[in-house]
Amino acid sequence: MRHATRWFVLALSLSFAAAAPGHAQGGVLVSPGPVVGDPPAGGAPGGAQPAPYASVAPTAADSAASRRTREAAALDEGLRVVVSIDERRMWTLLGADTLLSASAAVGMDARLDYAGRSWIFRTPRGMRRVLRKYASAVWVPPDWHYAEVAAQHGFRLARLAADTPVTLADGRRLEVRNGEVGVEEAIGGFAPLPSDEEIVFDSTLFIPPYGTKNRRVTGELGAYQLDLGDGYLLHGTPHTSTIGTAVTHGCVRLPDDAIEWLYRHVPVGTPVYVY
Repeated sequence: MRHATRWFVLALSLSFAAAAPGHAQGGVLVSPGPVVGDPPAGGAPGGAQPAPYASVAPTAADSAASRRTREAAALDEGLRVVVSIDERRMWTLLGADTLLSASAAVGMDARLDYAGRSWIFRTPRGMRRVLRKYASAVWVPPDWHYAEVAAQHGFRLARLAADTPVTLADGRRLEVRNGEVGVEEAIGGFAPLPSDEEIVFDSTLFIPPYGTKNRRVTGELGAYQLDLGDGYLLHGTPHTSTIGTAVTHGCVRLPDDAIEWLYRHVPVGTPVYVY
């Protein structure tokens, strides 16, 4: 028997840490929103469980990189941004003068293993430069975001291809049309799914294709972002209680007033020392 569409909404409570558009590693962990779709057999799962992280301890190479970077930052007399992972703090310096000081959230130093894949979430030590600056960038969640949500709720993980519909257990089809993920109903035709909600059917969380509205998240990177390359950012966050903690997936998260100051006063090309 065909079932009418059943909507399942499950609020998520996640720690946050992020990447910029198209970035695959660093960034604010963000849930695009609640989980929607059909509940797993037996009803909705219980409360979300922490994702199965494994701690990743700093290595001797990390310590050496931190020492070299700290020494280089001290010798630099120009405008520079300095981030201490251990102190969870950011300074903007010009010569010996401190122009700005702010608490920061840094990488969690952890590994996630799920669905046959592994991701390591760390803030890398070393010197980088501000490559680009953004205002209100849209975050495109990397695959690790969906793995985390699936791990927390005990869902299987599957990738939805833009050109290959998936037949669900009740006979409906999950597919992509005109850049939106939706369900083809027996009566009523194609019904787009909310773009700010996770896609879960048949106890499986589906990863939406890149380029779809369902893989674009606004607001989670704060109002301003400074791109350091390789998916790592200095950025703001709406989750201010996480500032000063080690919870991110590699990016450095800053208070709104601090990241706005950096956006307005730190030019592209400025060195950023992270140790």
